[in-house]
Formats: sequence, structure tokens, C-alpha cells
Amino acid sequence: MFTPREALETGAGSVPLGLRLAGSAAALAPPSAAGLDRLAGRLAALRRDWELRLARYDWTPDLAEEIGSPRWFRGLGTLFGLSALALAFLPDFSAISAAATMPLDPAAREEFRSQTIQPLALGADSGHRMGPTELVRPLASVPERAMIQTTVTLGQGDSFERVLQRAGVSPADAGQVRGLVAGAIDPAAIAPGTRVEITLGRRPAPDQPRPLDALAFRARFDLKLAVARTEAGLTLRPQRIAVNATPLRIRGTVGAGIYRSARAAGAPIEAIQQYLQVLDQHLSLDTAIEPGDTFDIIVDFKRAATGESQVGGLLFAGVERDGRAKAQLLRWGGDGQFFEASGMGAQRTGLLMPVVGRISSNFGARRHPILGYTRMHGGVDFAAPQGAPIYAVGDAVVSFAGWGGGHGNHVKLDHGGGFGTGYSHMSRIAVSPGSRVRAGQIIGYVGSTGLSTGPHLHYELYRNGVKVNPLSVRFTVSNQVDAKELAAFRARMAALKAIAPGLGAARPAAAPLAMTAPSREIDKPS
Repeated sequence: MFTPREALETGAGSVPLGLRLAGSAAALAPPSAAGLDRLAGRLAALRRDWELRLARYDWTPDLAEEIGSPRWFRGLGTLFGLSALALAFLPDFSAISAAATMPLDPAAREEFRSQTIQPLALGADSGHRMGPTELVRPLASVPERAMIQTTVTLGQGDSFERVLQRAGVSPADAGQVRGLVAGAIDPAAIAPGTRVEITLGRRPAPDQPRPLDALAFRARFDLKLAVARTEAGLTLRPQRIAVNATPLRIRGTVGAGIYRSARAAGAPIEAIQQYLQVLDQHLSLDTAIEPGDTFDIIVDFKRAATGESQVGGLLFAGVERDGRAKAQLLRWGGDGQFFEASGMGAQRTGLLMPVVGRISSNFGARRHPILGYTRMHGGVDFAAPQGAPIYAVGDAVVSFAGWGGGHGNHVKLDHGGGFGTGYSHMSRIAVSPGSRVRAGQIIGYVGSTGLSTGPHLHYELYRNGVKVNPLSVRFTVSNQVDAKELAAFRARMAALKAIAPGLGAARPAAAPLAMTAPSREIDKPS
């Protein structure tokens, strides 16, 4: 049952102990170089074999094609596998424990406090000495600046007195300044954007506002106003500024484009825009102007002795070809219309609508919506909002304006030549009988007075007193200079055309400075 130890060591069929130790050492010995090469070759062959096997399958097919096929499911598996792998690498959003707060004793806390930004706000630098001690006591009052200089801008819809009060001027001083300024110019006429320079003096008492020492601003282009405090109080010192108001005339040759040519000649952008708009009302900008033509622009222009310049509106617009005038347009009248050299204005031909709206009922027989029977509808109805403006379709004289029975508030215009127009159901009339109106002028507002079911305009056209279809007649609207003003109109055009082209009005000479004799010997001429 038991084998002696000696039999185990030297018995038959057994390996001697020395040989067994040698075999174990050989097994534990590192492989030879030849063995490593064979292992590397097997691994490479195995890798190529699996690459060939995997290459036979499309692992990333387009999932929008062959939906439901094995190839599609293989791609879906790839998508899920990569998504799962991406989710496996998501970062952990668990809270990270921070380092424990460092305990601070009073000395360390005072050191940190002295090096923060708060001491900078107190007007000093940072450092250990900045920490306040028991020796630091707050001041009962802080010294103020002896004088404050500021600049304020007058805003749109703001008042001159309110702007001064917001800048720190006392109500009493602001009211006195407004009274002084009103003696030279209406404060309401001061243009928005005007900059006012204000100087405030020392307070007479801590609870009192600062007194106004000086104030100055440009009231107009040719006027500067200054207010100063003297022994007698606030006084106004107006300063007139010399201004040259000669218009600016710019001429040049049209190149590839009239806009670029005018800009290259030095014309302001606003003047070019007005010039093109005026020409478009009388000529065709696409066909009437060609390269080589000469453009002529005259604008209102002012230049002050202090160096500032101000460009106004367009005064004259002209086009020449081969030395002959193709268009000569002059601004004339209070409404700023442009007329040709002959005195004729722009003409408009077409079907002019008296109101902005849609046609709700045409001319002809119809069933009346209120009376309930069929009768002739002698006009055209325009559906429009309540209170919408109604315009005259041409120049005319108001022959009637008032209540017209079933027409409600009614206006009738006489255009001459046997033509007239009528406007009914107005909510309010804006003209009076006997007055003259221009084409496009507001004569009333849309309403629903008289026999009406809602806000609309009933528009009628009369030819020799007989109602006709308003949509069948086209008006030609033209403006003309009054015969009494024709001579002044031509003189104005001749005066503008006599202006020499150039860079604008010359700068007026400023008042000469008073010369004083030198007081030092080194400054005296030898």
C-alpha cells in the first residue's frame, strides 16, 4: 500500500530526480529565436485569415437601403455595438470631493483681506498695511471737486430745461437759462443732437445743488450761445458765425454708372439719391442716360467761418448730351416739387385710386344691400379700414362738401373739362367748399355714414354731369408753375446755372485777431 521512499527515487519506470530537475529547467528556459519566428508567422497567418473572412462582409451598409435584409441587420448590429461601446466610455458624473477647507486664523484672514480687490476701491493699493485697524475711523464728510465739467446731448422730443436739470443744474438756474436762451432763439427750435457744454461750480452748502458757472452750445448753424455767471448773475453772450450760403454745384461726365461717377466727382450721397429720384420722375434712368452724358447737380450748401459745412436738399438736377440740355429740373414751391425749364412738372397718367383698398362692388346694376331691390349702382365701392385717408384723384375745386343724404358725408370735386368726381360715406371731411385741392391731397377719411353697411368709400365719376364707370377713365395729372411766378422761376434757374462748379462755398473770413506788442526783449524784432 505504501511505497518506500527509495523505490520512488530508484524504482523501475521512474525518472531519476536529476533528470526531472533538468527537464523542468529546460521547460522554463526562454524559447529560442526560431521558435519566436514560427510563433510570429502563425499569428500573422491567423490575422490575415481573419481579415479575409471579415472583408467578405459589409459591416457598415447604408441603413436606408435593403431594409430587412441580412446585410441591413448586420449594419444595425454594427450601429448598436458601436453605440454601446461609446456609452461604455461615458464619463462618470458623480460628485468629486474637494479638498478640505484650509483653517484660517485671524492673522491669516487679515492678510488675505488686505490683498483682495476691495482695498483698490478705497483709493489705495493692495498690501498688508491695507487692512483697517482700530485706528481707522470713517470721515464725517468727503471733500468734493471744486468744479465739474460735463457735456450733454439734446434728445429727440426732449426739452432744453429738462436736459439741464438731468445734468445737475438746479431748477432755478435751468429756468433762468431757458429764459435767456428764449430771448435769442426758440428753445423748441434747437435741433435734436445738439451738444451742450456745462460747467458747475462749488456747492454753497452740502445739501445745496451746484451753481451753474458756464454753459455753451451751437443754437443754430450761424449762432453760438454762451451763458456765464458774473457778479450780476447769469448773462447771455450770443456769438454770430459768418456763413457762406452759396449752393454747391457739381458737374461731371457719366461713366459706367451715374452713381459712381457722381461720387467720384465729390457729390454727397444724399444729394445723389435725391438727384436720381427726381430724374426717375421725368426720365427713364435705364435708357435716357448713357455714358458720355454730363450730369449737373446743385444742392443747398452752407459753410461756416469755424470750418463746419452743412449739405441741404437738392435744388437743381440736369442732364446734358453733346452740349444740349436733355433735362433741367428746378425745385420750386413750398411742397418741394421739381419743374422743367418750361414750368411743367412731372406727369402721371393712369387709373388713380382714391383710397388704398380692394374693390367690393363694381359699376352697374345690383341688388341694394339695404333697400333690398335691384337698381343702378352709379359708382365703385372700395372696402377700406375705418379712418383710412381718401385722396383726390386730380387737381380740382371742391364744389360740394357736407351731408348728402344717403351718401352720408359727401365731397364733390370739379376737375374741369366737364369731369367731376364724388366721394361718399366719409367719417370726416377734410376740405371746405370752394377750396382748391391737388392730386393726392387728403380730402376726407373712410367711414360708414348714410346708407351703408360698413366702412367703405363710394367713388363716382361724372362726365358732363352723367355718371360713368370710374374704371373706364384714365387721368393725366400734371403740375405747372403759376403764371404769376413764372418770371421768378426762370430767374432762379438762371441764377443757379450761373454758379461755377467747384468744391462748394468758400470759407468766410473769420474776425481778425487783435495783435499785441511783445513785452519781452527776445520777442521784439531786431
